[in-house]
Amino acid sequence: MFTFRTLFAPFLLMLALLAPAFSQAADNNAPAPQGEDAAPKVNASVELPKMQKILDKIKSQVSGENNESKLSQLNEMALELSGNADTLGQALVPQRQQLDAQLAVLGPAPKPDSGMTETLEVARKRSSLENQKTKLDDQIKQAEGIKNGALTLSSQIVNLRRDQLKSQLALNAGSILGPRFWAPLASTQDLDGEKISDFLSELQDTAALSWEPGWRFGTIGWLIAAMLVMTLGRRYGEEFLAWVSIHKMPEGRLRRSFLASAIALTTLAAVVLTFNFFALAFARRDEVSSDVQDFILRLVQLSVYCGLIAGLGRAFLSTRRPSWRLPAISNEVALALKPFPPITAALVFIFQTVESFNYSVGTSLNTTIMANGLTALLIGSTGLAISMRTNRVRRRMAQKGNPPEARSTLVGLIQMGLTLTALAILISLVIGYISLARFLSYEVIWCGILFGSFYFLSQLVTDGCESLFSIQTRSGRRIQSSLNIDERHLQQAATLLGALGKTLLIGIVALALLNGTFASTTPIGLIQKVIEFWGGKGLESLNIVPAHMVNAIICLVVGIYVLRSVRRWLDKEFLPKTTMDAGMRVSLVTLFSNIGYVLIILLTLSIMGLQWNKLAWIVSALSVGIGFGLQEIVKNFISGLILLTERPVKVGDLVSISGIEGDIRRINVRATEIQLSDKSTVIVPNSQLISQNVRNATMGNAQGVVTILLTFPLNIDPVRVREILLEVYEENERILEMPAPSVSFKDLTPAGIVLSVTGNVASQRQISSAKSDLLFDILTRLRKEGIVLSTPQTMIIERRAQQGLTDDSQQLP
Repeated sequence: MFTFRTLFAPFLLMLALLAPAFSQAADNNAPAPQGEDAAPKVNASVELPKMQKILDKIKSQVSGENNESKLSQLNEMALELSGNADTLGQALVPQRQQLDAQLAVLGPAPKPDSGMTETLEVARKRSSLENQKTKLDDQIKQAEGIKNGALTLSSQIVNLRRDQLKSQLALNAGSILGPRFWAPLASTQDLDGEKISDFLSELQDTAALSWEPGWRFGTIGWLIAAMLVMTLGRRYGEEFLAWVSIHKMPEGRLRRSFLASAIALTTLAAVVLTFNFFALAFARRDEVSSDVQDFILRLVQLSVYCGLIAGLGRAFLSTRRPSWRLPAISNEVALALKPFPPITAALVFIFQTVESFNYSVGTSLNTTIMANGLTALLIGSTGLAISMRTNRVRRRMAQKGNPPEARSTLVGLIQMGLTLTALAILISLVIGYISLARFLSYEVIWCGILFGSFYFLSQLVTDGCESLFSIQTRSGRRIQSSLNIDERHLQQAATLLGALGKTLLIGIVALALLNGTFASTTPIGLIQKVIEFWGGKGLESLNIVPAHMVNAIICLVVGIYVLRSVRRWLDKEFLPKTTMDAGMRVSLVTLFSNIGYVLIILLTLSIMGLQWNKLAWIVSALSVGIGFGLQEIVKNFISGLILLTERPVKVGDLVSISGIEGDIRRINVRATEIQLSDKSTVIVPNSQLISQNVRNATMGNAQGVVTILLTFPLNIDPVRVREILLEVYEENERILEMPAPSVSFKDLTPAGIVLSVTGNVASQRQISSAKSDLLFDILTRLRKEGIVLSTPQTMIIERRAQQGLTDDSQQLP
């Protein structure tokens, strides 16, 4: 059967619903497909010489090839050959390991002077195994050589294509206004007319084959199916998806993004199915020539891009449902631009068909240049017309007092880029750079397809994630009830998944931009590029494999979850049941967490494929950084580890450092948190706790000492005062009996007698409250006994100015 059935097998499933009866009745004379035999076991001795011949043949063809499409095919063949050689080499490795195991069982041959002998059968078996091992080693080396040779050849082909593209873009083929460009229309010296006539005859023969008895009804059935899909299928499919969007989707922006994407996909599916059915109507017989099959296959592949152009345009403008339009486009502008998507799709299809026809026929260079120039002329004119018409409609709306929507900077840049590119295409055609104009025109369409698809898919992904995790929807409420998580975490999950989806889409768009235009890239080829990129192809020199990176992220997430679960189990369940104090438990949990995080990071980097033997430059850079900017950080980190292991201070201790006194609440990797009496927290670097003098008031369960100094007048009875003070201390419940409280004669000053009363409490933390209670009791007892404390004496010295004599009697005559 025709080869593109395998490429578009999902589309053909719809055919069973459209025309199952007439196709089976009409094609009953077609030969039944033969069952495939089981694939034989690969023989390396046979396959390796074949692969080498294929590699040599590709090299010989590349050396004399200038056609872009041929070079692209040769590049794909080289990459496929490299993959096959790698697969074959990997398949030989287990056989070699098996031989090594068998040789290990037999052991080495005995030395002549050892006096040991072995049977002839064992020696023959060892020799046979060694010969097989040598042969396998040679085959593995040959497979590796073919693989590397094919990869090198692919790189050379890519460079050759790049150089040819540069030379073609810089080639001046004559202005589109000159007679040289239009010469193929009047020239009769070449054989283009004869070639075109022969290929048209092949197309007519293909149509005649499809109309022969026994095949005629099948052809009619496929044509009817194509028309039904393009008209009724597209219309009712779009209406059904609109009904699903309105009635089945949750309220919110997801309805609009889903409907826009549904319009684009419905149009794409209708166009692609229509072209597939037309192709099956005329080219499904085995007698069709290979040139005609290749030509129709290119048209079917082209229908994908034409369907995307038309579908994305209809989804952007959404003239049938203006209120559901995703981009901020006024209805007048949308109606003015409505004809351009189908016109652009039709132009692309017509002129790409002309180019495919020229390629299949093998027309002369002048004819090909004229077709490329006409393609670029019409595409560039269409792009310029879109920009000019948009501006004209917006100006007309402003003049009528109905200002258009405010455009964002990005939209303005896109329109400016479209205008400048269209002008560059037209200028290139006028000055004679036809290849450059064609390249720019196809790049504009390719970028439009990619960015349009990215816009709709990113909107769909973002809105879908928000709707999935929103508590206003059934799915969000179910997730919340199942996992028992807060709404804030659901919003974070929606934002994170939306960002990951957009990142993936951006990567695909970037990969597509780097792999040519739709004139040189097929959807299947693009998917293969994505799969190869996922496996690390193209990033071998960087040793980056996206699949390994995903595995590393999964390992990181799972490792952090397991570490936190074990940490929570240690902190809440296991350690509280031991005899360890609270500070020791906190230190152990913190140390366990730090070591666990280091191990998880090392394991994640290992899964990513990071080779530590290639990180010498990183170690050197870190050494310099540690010597300058990271010295304090590393010092605090090491000090934190010392605090957690040596434990001179621990969580819960009452410490004093640099005039700060408080309780240690947490020892982190870099600093320690000390909580003051007013509940504020001071962050002290760990290095200060190691290098400075620190007073640990609670280390070793030290008792607290409450000392009060009191000054009494000289006329008191010191013995009675001493008895009163001791009674107050002994009656206080916080003061310990051992050692017993004491009163000492501290000093004798002009102000009076200074007595010091001292008592011990169980903990340093009780000193302040005990001292306050004792002062209250002492002052109350002293006042009751009529004993007063000494009043400080203050000497005030006043200096008055001497007044002069002013009496009249003292005045001299």
